[in-house]
Amino acid sequence: MQAMPAPEHPAAPSRRAAWADRWRALRDRLLASPGFQRSAAAFPLTAPIARRRAGALFDLVAGFVYSQVLLACVQLHLFDILAEGPQSEDALARRLGLTVEAARRLLAATVALRLVETRGEGRFGLGELGAPMVGNSAIAAMVTHHAALYDDLRDPVALLRGEGGGAALARYWPYAQAAQPGALPAASVADYCALMSASQPLVADEILDAHDLRGHRCLLDVGGGEGSFLISAARRAPALQLMLFDLPAVAERARSRCAAAGIGHRLRIEGGSFLTDVLPRGADIASLVRVIHDHDDAAALAILRAVRGALPEGGTLLLAEPMAGTPGAQAMGDAYFGFYLLAMGRGRPRSAGTLRALLLQAGFDRVRQVRTRMPLQIGLLVAHAGLASSRVPGV
Repeated sequence: MQAMPAPEHPAAPSRRAAWADRWRALRDRLLASPGFQRSAAAFPLTAPIARRRAGALFDLVAGFVYSQVLLACVQLHLFDILAEGPQSEDALARRLGLTVEAARRLLAATVALRLVETRGEGRFGLGELGAPMVGNSAIAAMVTHHAALYDDLRDPVALLRGEGGGAALARYWPYAQAAQPGALPAASVADYCALMSASQPLVADEILDAHDLRGHRCLLDVGGGEGSFLISAARRAPALQLMLFDLPAVAERARSRCAAAGIGHRLRIEGGSFLTDVLPRGADIASLVRVIHDHDDAAALAILRAVRGALPEGGTLLLAEPMAGTPGAQAMGDAYFGFYLLAMGRGRPRSAGTLRALLLQAGFDRVRQVRTRMPLQIGLLVAHAGLASSRVPGV
């Protein structure tokens, strides 16, 4: 067993902080006491709180199992089958290719997780969490993709210490470790492009509902993947001209997909690396959708400066991604994306305040946070290109 490091001696806290520390130390001792736990669980006024906390702690312990139950449902197409109508245990066992005993075990788990619910006469139907999964290729793709993440998280301490892990996600997102991302072959970008295209509908409408594009002339989507966001934007603003910039292999995929969507005549596509190449000019609004959090601070600042250089003074930037510290979604921003990006090999979740500081440093001003309907999925900052005289040297 590895020895515990010797404790350090930090500076003495202020009087106010010291009193707060004493109170929290008392609280921690009480919560850690088996006797207090039994008393709290038995006392009528504290019993509901004790049960909720115990349940929340156990959910952390069992979370991997819950996610694997969901994966089984996706792989077996259980939600699509139940969308046809309530069915019996025997009928579902046949449809799923499982024994009746295995189907019974799966159904019991899904009912407990509110993915499925019991109906009359021994039948099962969609639950309140299972119904939104019907035909939802975006969430299904993310659920399936998590196999790579779980592989990298088998030893989280080794991952934190940089002693191992990260191989699966690094292979999945090859640009994260590539010395020359612009030289990646088409085959290496296919999987992650497909995932991004499948998951983009989760966020595109949130962004476009929060910011009306009809007052703009031309939109440049930087790191735009196969063009999913631009396809959605084109529907919202029929007169809007469109530009897309991404790695050359990705740009070729976008060209064919956008042509099939009927927006090829409105679209200019360029391939390159936003870390080293000059972005195309001519747009009065640019978008970075789930791009900046994939990069460490130096690269993030370089990308923002490149976008600032492509916009005219007063031009608009939409920076959209899950953000750390989002009220009600702290677990998603700080825990999920914190470890996901660690396994990926670069990037980190950032708060709206941290992103605002980067935007100001890159030469933007009038940065404001615009509320989206589902901040759990995406946060949005709207910024404007500052005056040339106020721009940071080198932009």
